[in-house]
Amino acid sequence: MSASKLPSYCTDYFNRKRIETRVVEVGSISIGGSNPIRIQSMTTTDTMDTRKSVEQSIRMIAVGCEIVRLTAPSKKEAENLREIKNCLVEKGYSTPLVADIHFTPNAAEIAARIVEKVRINPGNYADKKRFEEIEYTDRSYHAELKRIEEKFTPLVLICKKEGTAIRIGTNHGSLSDRILSRYGDTPEGMVESAMEFLRVCIKNEFHSIVLSMKASNTLVMVQAYRLLVSTMKSEGMNYPLHLGVTEAGDGEDGRIKSAVGIGALLEDGLGDTIRVSLTEEPEAEIPVAQKIVEKIESSKPDNSKMEFKKLNYNPFHHTRRVTAEVMNIGDNHVPVVVADLSGIAEIKPSHLFAFGYHYSVPLDKWTITDSAADMLYVGNRMVSFLLPGTLKVLCSSKNWTKNYTNKSGFYPLVVKADLDKTPPNSIRFIAHSEKETSLEYLKDYPNAAIILSTENTQKLHFFREIQLKLAENNLKNPVILHAGYSTKDEETFQIWSSSDLGSAFIDGYGDGIWLTGKVPNQVINSTAFGILQATRSRISKTEYISCPSCGRTLFDLQETTAKIRSRTSHLKGLKIGIMGCIVNGPGEMADADYGYVGTRPGKIHLYKEQTVIKKNVDEKEAVDALIDLIQENGDWTEPKSIERY
Repeated sequence: MSASKLPSYCTDYFNRKRIETRVVEVGSISIGGSNPIRIQSMTTTDTMDTRKSVEQSIRMIAVGCEIVRLTAPSKKEAENLREIKNCLVEKGYSTPLVADIHFTPNAAEIAARIVEKVRINPGNYADKKRFEEIEYTDRSYHAELKRIEEKFTPLVLICKKEGTAIRIGTNHGSLSDRILSRYGDTPEGMVESAMEFLRVCIKNEFHSIVLSMKASNTLVMVQAYRLLVSTMKSEGMNYPLHLGVTEAGDGEDGRIKSAVGIGALLEDGLGDTIRVSLTEEPEAEIPVAQKIVEKIESSKPDNSKMEFKKLNYNPFHHTRRVTAEVMNIGDNHVPVVVADLSGIAEIKPSHLFAFGYHYSVPLDKWTITDSAADMLYVGNRMVSFLLPGTLKVLCSSKNWTKNYTNKSGFYPLVVKADLDKTPPNSIRFIAHSEKETSLEYLKDYPNAAIILSTENTQKLHFFREIQLKLAENNLKNPVILHAGYSTKDEETFQIWSSSDLGSAFIDGYGDGIWLTGKVPNQVINSTAFGILQATRSRISKTEYISCPSCGRTLFDLQETTAKIRSRTSHLKGLKIGIMGCIVNGPGEMADADYGYVGTRPGKIHLYKEQTVIKKNVDEKEAVDALIDLIQENGDWTEPKSIERY
């Protein structure tokens, strides 16, 4: 389908307007409509441990968790939800509870009579998941749909009677064999999996439904939600959305990845409740979620007057914008990262350390890391020492004209008014902002790269405007996206910049990234590379797909993730899944190269992609066994030591 004929997924591509969704009551909380974006999380305790579950729920509620989810893998856990709920009520808490269900319809039916919402996964609630390739005829496919309807309808009727809401939560990687046979492991398959269950609800006139399309891969996650909204619109539906990047990991990576995926959707007006999935204590997730929501709520509308009604690219499938090559920017090059030292009074070699360059005085040698910036902006400052040969320098037009016109590797950053002051046909960088409404002048400068910046608080929409204007004028200039922030809080800086720029890179727009702010330069650099990693635009480190833990978890996820990270963090480009149980095991590791999955207490299965290679490895030996597996498959390299000077 051509881009011009694609159905829309949001109200306005160029101004943030929240889509109007149906209001769903979850106990005392209303989701959707004009209600605030609700923040929720999930306990990591054993649901059979009433005391610990209640205590952890209270800690979550104390920091702002509005909805608490608990796992109910079997009937006994489902039944114990009553004890947990009663204890919370006795202590004065009325926060709605959600039962998380996998594989066990009977547990869901028990929980639906106790808690305010039940979450089911269409891929394993009543469907088959045996990782088998099965050819379905139309007849056998419809027979399976009939069987699913028979399994799911009793829960729908119970929820309808009890006033209990249902979240139909599809996860990438845990789609049924039947869906995979027809759609593959795709956003289309995720959407259809949810729609099948949604149609059963509608058939029974049940509408207290929230939907989610979670994935660890932010491209898949964003595309699936967009496609779900578009599909619902075409069928006259508007159910609210629960947003989340599943298995996001921990620390900086988990925060950036979550902000990229969730932020990209919120920027387009999609999303009514969110959960940030970190491999940390659940109460640590809430402040991150709050900052993501704060970013959206504090951004003022810019009221674009864009006349475009359609996008010139497919928002449901990733394709990078076609650009010309300017030096190592654009075309098939990975996006570049720009380091900004223009505010330093005297630039020294040590200042480059934060941007991935290490200089040895005794050896008179530079060592370059995998997260080394590609360009250095110095503004009006001078560089009085020999730079690494790979590092290009960008300076003000005045500085370049006075000091660097004949020096290799130095380039001017100019505004439109100063373009005639640089030599014809020379490589240059053009600073373009919202103050310059026309792009036609760029036709005379095909060998220029554009530095795109804006003072707008809704940066994505300005970037998108320019993207379409470039296409309208058939301009192929590569674009470096620039964003600056005044916050001194490192986490806020990471979250806000990831939300602003994530969607652009997910949509294949952007040949470079330039961040500035009042946080340490090392944070700025790692955030820039983190955004590119999270959007699969440029891989500079190992990626960990680690679940946030829950009552099903069979080992200490935080400790194990730290152990695996300490041994494998140098394996650039490798994706390692660390899953607490078999429920979130091979399915949620759809994207992983290797997997470490708990199967029972003290025992681990090790995977190569979707195939289990070693079963029931003792937990004490499992990390070493994982390293052995990586080595056996030729994906191991020895870590390089970096001396710091």
